[in-house]
Amino acid sequence: MKRAKIAAVLLILMIALVGCAPGVNTLTGTADAEGEVDGFLDGLWHGIIAPVTFIISLFSDNVEMYEVHNSGGWYNFGFLLGMMIILGGGGGGAGRAGRRRD
Repeated sequence: MKRAKIAAVLLILMIALVGCAPGVNTLTGTADAEGEVDGFLDGLWHGIIAPVTFIISLFSDNVEMYEVHNSGGWYNFGFLLGMMIILGGGGGGAGRAGRRRD
């Protein structure tokens, strides 16, 4: 009986996680209205300005955080790198903590 409960909980958890997975962007690699496809540098810039565009997107239907007409992996990498530059990237706090102890 205990194994059945554990199996049921794991099944529900797996279904919930699969339900959160993003879908395929069918516009990847296709040009926008100006005939452009955003690449790494555009992704980097969009990642850097993402906190500002997020706030603007809450009040405007014409502003999005993420460009769907992108080149795929390189745009995603640039966007993630830009977000890490602005939001700290994770390693900065550890370096500062070590210097304070010395």
